[in-house]
Amino acid sequence: MKNNPLKIASLGIQHVLAMYAGAVVVPLIVGGALGLTGEQLTYLVSIDIMMCGIATLLQVWKNKYFGIGLPVVLGCTFTAVGPMISIGAEYGISSIYGAILVSGLFVVLVSSIFGKLIKFFPPVVTGSVVTIIGITLIPVAMNNMAGGEGSADFGSLSNISLAFGTLLFIIVLYRFFDGFVRSISILLGLAAGTVTASFMGLTDFSAVGEASWFHMPAPLYFGMPTFEVTPILTMVLVALVGMVEATGVYFALSDIYRQKLTGQEMARGYRAEGLAIILGGLFNSFPYTTYSQNVGLIQLSGVKGKNVIYTAAGMLVLLGLVPKIGALTTVIPSAVLGGAMVAMFGMVIAYGIKMLNKVDFTSQENLLIIACSVGMGLGVTTVPSLFAEMPASVQILTSNGIVAGSLTAIALNILFNVIPGRKTRSIPVLEEQKAS
Repeated sequence: MKNNPLKIASLGIQHVLAMYAGAVVVPLIVGGALGLTGEQLTYLVSIDIMMCGIATLLQVWKNKYFGIGLPVVLGCTFTAVGPMISIGAEYGISSIYGAILVSGLFVVLVSSIFGKLIKFFPPVVTGSVVTIIGITLIPVAMNNMAGGEGSADFGSLSNISLAFGTLLFIIVLYRFFDGFVRSISILLGLAAGTVTASFMGLTDFSAVGEASWFHMPAPLYFGMPTFEVTPILTMVLVALVGMVEATGVYFALSDIYRQKLTGQEMARGYRAEGLAIILGGLFNSFPYTTYSQNVGLIQLSGVKGKNVIYTAAGMLVLLGLVPKIGALTTVIPSAVLGGAMVAMFGMVIAYGIKMLNKVDFTSQENLLIIACSVGMGLGVTTVPSLFAEMPASVQILTSNGIVAGSLTAIALNILFNVIPGRKTRSIPVLEEQKAS
């Protein structure tokens, strides 16, 4: 491998492609929902790609203070999409980055003791939180499928055709292909949908022509961050879910490497993610976490060398310094993006359900935790005026569906599963069910 730079480069490109769709789509969705200009959206995409590379380097480079030293690829977490859109709509974009900065600092501070806190975030809690986040994202996808909220051609036949055509193309790729093609099916679907839209005269490439070939990242591009309690609570919860997900990725890679992880190594891994989130806040990009699809790529390729990940990280940094590449992604029509969103956001819900699959469903307490937390999260999202008459101090915890649902799950888990002396009540099983 060391004597074959071409092979290293090709494997690095493969890792970039495996995570590129997620890295690009998140800023497109968030930026589009917040009404950013073409220039701002180009910056957001470019800086995000570059920060994915820097975040990956922080994690792979093992040292005394941070970095787990395993071939981990980091990207912007999809779990943050819904919360960022909600925060931006209510408090403004500056509040998003204030919350990201505080959540990154929180991750750094708790990195050494997170192993002791993880009992407060079992699958019944994290699965409920991820499911709630996925559910709150679906309306965003539906609006984009119709052409984007407030667009002149909202719900037109051309938009609906593009959206469902893109979704159908992604489904066909999943049905008839495996491995690498399947892993980049979202990216291929976006490309196919955009090409189709160009033949229909529905794409505008002016942003690509106006974008420069090179730029330097600008700290606090969107202005000084502001700090509000509810956004901070929301992003801290997102960060905690990301830490739980990262734990699973760390253990998966340690199993591939047949290497037992120590508590100090885990803490360095969490600390690297916290630093990546802080940098994301400073450069106005996103919170970052481990990408599990790249772990699957390592298993498929059988190549475990960190030099491949270093190469992929370097490629991401270079791509992020070229705004024309970022601008190229901004020409994707809203309807095409909406079709892909249905698959992506649906996968967030499906992943939350998959996490819940680890829960003991014979426990009535666990069922009640899921029922109340998902019900509260969805209820507050659909009827945000429910607690409008409550004191401002209470509304901090109830005005956001994700916060309300997440805190409900955490509190009920402590009540039923953490406090000593509680006895789990199982659902009775009928004799014929036992026999089967």
